[in-house]
Amino acid sequence: MASSPRLSSSLLLIAAVALLVSPATCQTCESQTFAQRNTKFSNCTDLPSLKAQLHWTYDPSASPNPTISVAFIAPPARPEGWVAWALNPTGSGMLGAQALIAFKDTNGSAVVKTYNISSYSSIAESTISYEVLSKRAEFSDGVMRIFATLALPTGDEKVNQVWQVGPSVKDGVPVKHDFSPENLNSKGTLQLVSKAAEEDKNGPAAAPTSSNGSGAPAGAQSGNDSGGSSRICASVLGLYGALVLLGVSLFLGF
Repeated sequence: MASSPRLSSSLLLIAAVALLVSPATCQTCESQTFAQRNTKFSNCTDLPSLKAQLHWTYDPSASPNPTISVAFIAPPARPEGWVAWALNPTGSGMLGAQALIAFKDTNGSAVVKTYNISSYSSIAESTISYEVLSKRAEFSDGVMRIFATLALPTGDEKVNQVWQVGPSVKDGVPVKHDFSPENLNSKGTLQLVSKAAEEDKNGPAAAPTSSNGSGAPAGAQSGNDSGGSSRICASVLGLYGALVLLGVSLFLGF
């Protein structure tokens, strides 16, 4: 059955809208999976800027020091760019951050290197104040992933975290990132030990939360909490399904 120009235009419009709300673009930390099936974390949070997510497990009983294992996930500002996740033991911003920065090496493979951010003008690969027990990076589908385990000082109940993305790497050195509001707001506090666990150390520990420095959960303030994102994704998936059904109905002449 030949379709009319009006029907063809309608189908093209539906297809265009469907691509914009494709389920592939709707992903929260809770829906993410890893290539290695045994890679699992106790907690995750959708960070409030730069489309980033953090998965982490804090082990206070590790010896000789507590450890934090993380998977930081974000798209670089450009395909040839870089992503970074850091802890800052001396402040809440980038200066003083002990950073893990991942990018594609000259051979195309993803690498992650350590940087002590002591200046805003330039950076150089160096050791950091945290012992790095393991680190690796992956890049696929336009997203960079940093996997690492760090040893932490005994007694840390929360840590300052900073994350960032950049546009390119020149001669093995990450090029300066943008200074948009999203870039400037990419920092917060990661609560390793919940207040409930501290009040009752003999009781079950509640899940740690991530906050943006104000004491409130990062997602709750930004609107990017896992529950909110899940509801938005559910709405998007529903709309996507409705558009597909509408397209089929129009095509069959219902």
